[in-house]
Amino acid sequence: MSSELSELANVGPAVAAYFDRIGVTAIAQLRGQDPVELYERMSAAHGRRLDPCLLDTVMSAVDQAEGKPARPWWHYTPDRKRLLAGTRP
Repeated sequence: MSSELSELANVGPAVAAYFDRIGVTAIAQLRGQDPVELYERMSAAHGRRLDPCLLDTVMSAVDQAEGKPARPWWHYTPDRKRLLAGTRP
């Protein structure tokens, strides 16, 4: 399992399993990644749209992998809502 990812704030066993399912098992793999694309891959791997709050957690994980401070996942909710409002009808 993706135990290294569990070192990141907001990433517990369930979120690590989502990452693992798309082949992301190390923090270094998150650097430079588009959180929306990762979330879309997770949703596709599960055959359904996953809870959008997962995207908040993915955004947090990518930021941390890039050296930004750890913040609670809900810190990303307003950004996620603005981002998805601009990219989805």
